Amino acid sequence: MTRIKICGITNKIDALAAADLGVDMLGFVFYKGSKRHVEPKMARDIINELPVSVKRVGVFVDEKREKVLEIAQDAYLDMLQFHGDETPEYCGSFYTQEKRYKIIKAFRIKDKESLKHVNDYDVDYYLLDTYNGDSIGGSGEVFDWKVLRDFEFLKPVILAGGLTPLNISKAIDEILPYGVDVSTGVERSPGKKDPELMKKFVEKVRKVG
Repeated sequence: MTRIKICGITNKIDALAAADLGVDMLGFVFYKGSKRHVEPKMARDIINELPVSVKRVGVFVDEKREKVLEIAQDAYLDMLQFHGDETPEYCGSFYTQEKRYKIIKAFRIKDKESLKHVNDYDVDYYLLDTYNGDSIGGSGEVFDWKVLRDFEFLKPVILAGGLTPLNISKAIDEILPYGVDVSTGVERSPGKKDPELMKKFVEKVRKVG
């Protein structure tokens, strides 16, 4: 079954609506440069209301290791997603204390060259997003999935980048990802989700498998 991650959660209403739909992961962006940035205290308040079945993912961009660990503890995170230029060594440094956090390393895909160093990262999951020179993520743009053909990933792949209820079935059929990640494609405005779009997205994913 394809796992579903809804990212850019900023409020309790959207979080609980997504949880009621049975999504697997919710993403909270702690990068201040994002339109979907959320403060750790707010994230903690939201997370306290979530069922244990929903994994809590903190999204960071080139943040200091000590700050990441501080936020992860304060906000009760399960997983850490690194969306910047973090090195394999940096990502691997979080595998301490009995591997408490699962690690997702995000890569912004422009062409086949973008995949060159993906397998250098010994993390739990690879997240593939769309390259955009003006933003780190959440651009709502789809990258050319053909560049993934014949590339052997050493870790499970979470597909992101411009996914919507209209294209998610095709994306899963073509890529067969471990999971899918959506933000802009189920929003009314940055940081505010549309419950009907979330519902349609989840239904489409579950229908395909």
